[in-house]
Amino acid sequence: LPALTQRLCPPQGFEPSEELRLGLVQLLSLLLQRCGASVSPYLTDVIRILQATLLDHYAEVRRESCRCAVACAQAMPEHFHMQSESLIKPLMQTISHQHYRVRVDVIQATGAVIQFGNGKSVDDVLSHLAQRLFDEIPKVRHAVTTVIGEWLLYLRDRYSYFHKLIPLLLGSFTDEIPENTKLAWTYWEKIGLQWEKENEEDLKDKMDFSVSPSRYPKGVTRPGLGCRELVSRNLSKILPGLCHDITDWVESTRIKASQLLYTLLLHAEDHITQHMELLLRTLYQACLDEESDVVKNCVKAAELIGTFVSPKVSLRLITSAFRKTPKPSCIMVLTAVIRGSPKEILQPHLTDLGNTLSQAGVCQRSEEVFYMEQLLYCVQALIEVCQEDCKEISLQLMKVLVTIMAIPCSQHLKEKVQETMSSLAEVQQLESFLYLYKQHIIQLMEWVSVSCDCWTCYSPEILQLDVIATHSGPVIGEALNDFILILKTCLQPNKDPQMRLKLFTVLSQLLQKASETINSQGLFPSYLETVIKDILAPNLQWHAGRTAAAIRTTAVSCLWALIHCEMLSPKEILKVKDGLMPQIIAAMDEDSKITRLMACRIVGVFLKVCGRQFDEDKFTNTYTEVLKRLDDASCDVRLAAAHTLTNWFKSLKDSDVKSAMESHIEFLYQELLIHLDDPDQNTQNAILEVLKEGSVLYPELLVREIEGVVHKHQTPVYCNQLLHHIQSAKESA
Repeated sequence: LPALTQRLCPPQGFEPSEELRLGLVQLLSLLLQRCGASVSPYLTDVIRILQATLLDHYAEVRRESCRCAVACAQAMPEHFHMQSESLIKPLMQTISHQHYRVRVDVIQATGAVIQFGNGKSVDDVLSHLAQRLFDEIPKVRHAVTTVIGEWLLYLRDRYSYFHKLIPLLLGSFTDEIPENTKLAWTYWEKIGLQWEKENEEDLKDKMDFSVSPSRYPKGVTRPGLGCRELVSRNLSKILPGLCHDITDWVESTRIKASQLLYTLLLHAEDHITQHMELLLRTLYQACLDEESDVVKNCVKAAELIGTFVSPKVSLRLITSAFRKTPKPSCIMVLTAVIRGSPKEILQPHLTDLGNTLSQAGVCQRSEEVFYMEQLLYCVQALIEVCQEDCKEISLQLMKVLVTIMAIPCSQHLKEKVQETMSSLAEVQQLESFLYLYKQHIIQLMEWVSVSCDCWTCYSPEILQLDVIATHSGPVIGEALNDFILILKTCLQPNKDPQMRLKLFTVLSQLLQKASETINSQGLFPSYLETVIKDILAPNLQWHAGRTAAAIRTTAVSCLWALIHCEMLSPKEILKVKDGLMPQIIAAMDEDSKITRLMACRIVGVFLKVCGRQFDEDKFTNTYTEVLKRLDDASCDVRLAAAHTLTNWFKSLKDSDVKSAMESHIEFLYQELLIHLDDPDQNTQNAILEVLKEGSVLYPELLVREIEGVVHKHQTPVYCNQLLHHIQSAKESA
């Protein structure tokens, strides 16, 4: 031994040859195995040799030194424990060696050195062993699991270190290699049984009268009593550090910590209750993690809270967090707790849950898609778990679903929301989601209209009203009183222009399919006077600005929709023509092509229905404005103007003012003949039809006008057709 010390321990001497150094260490190992406790007088020299050789540059020397350390610890434990601490530092310097076999041997040596040496060194090696649980090589992780398992079974001071060693062993439960997982479970079961025997008196009542939980996660084996008690009694010491690791900056640490959290909560069962505040704070933060595995594990852990903790405690703490600042993670945790809870236990708390979720501060807090997705998943969880019990909070859930659908940036969620509505209808034994609207339409309209007098374009209630009105289909026809009242209140000219534009767009959409929406019950005609006089007419007045122009466009579109779907009967048109005609004629001069087109069509209908009642001034004002539209840049507008002039001639034919309008008719003939040269053939044909209709009034006058200009026309064929038509009409007369 003095010779070995001289050859292997600097600074006295150092053997330069790697093979000789390896041979010398093997010789030392043989001595320890053969002589055993007889080597104890030379223990100091052995420790000095091992301190040097454990840091040797040659990997095989390091491995043999580890085996020497194990042999030394086993050979003379009663003397070794006094010197064992000296080996900890070189072992920890070698534990991250690049060769995995060296790492395995170092871990095994560390286990023996502490097992037979000074147990206080556990604190010095724990962090290094914890790092090896992240090792890429399965054998290294296997070695760590074995060492920790042996310590928990046989270490003299193991009771002092339970709270530090248990997390390391339980961390191997989620190892990707099945052999490592099985090894960890085997050790854990032995440890639990051993602890049961050692503490039999304390556990006597629990062993005799233990009751299994009414609900337990599917496909999961319940750990033994000793294992559960070990975790429960040490949870208060383990959790703070674990919660810190879940928010660590290293991704692998966060994943491992989140996996361990699930395992610990599975063991702790109802003992989780006393740690709820710390757990929830951690879960709120961890559920926002960028790494999906962390979020997945935390959601599983939150489900265990629902399984083991009384909703009276868990829901009170979670909903109190909502009142401060509801985050997506708060809703994620609540969803998981709901999914983990038994239906019968949740039932007494349903009303409170529904009221909390439907509060404006919760369901309207954010327009982020992620937040809305979590809110939707929460509603889905309630429906899945509580089934028919959801009937008592059906209205609150509808408010939440309408709010989600109303968020502009969550369009892709609409299908999911509709499926959720269908599920909610199904658990209430309703045929479809439309019956849900039918059940709640009055309450929903009252809910959105509470503050309608103060709405601006940013009010979420406008979007909610849009969803209720357009998504409820024929059901909106049953709530016309509330709907028209909201429109009347919000569509006054002194209200926010952008808001009015949004509401007019909604009304326009509904009028396009009136029989399937607002007139599904045939009640809309009774509100026509209000719609036209109090809603449409005030918004047809000219005001400067693009928004005002857009409002006039939607108002004209709504009026045209009323006429086109024949909801505005001739009788109604007679009532409103005097008030609307000046504004519609003015609308024919708008910048918007759609406005001009609709206005021309509306004037044409007004002439057709009640043109015979027009006096000379109205006839004159009408044709002069319509005639201007024949110079419009849009072919569609020119065609519409031509059809309107046809109705103008028809109205004048049987009118008392025909004779007084001769000079105007002559002027109109002249202008129409010019427009026969329109570049668009459809327009040319339409104007030809106008002249044919007008020729009935003063045919000789028209013939003179044609003969005067026929030689100037690019397409005299139209003039000839017109002359032929007049001649035929004269002969037939």
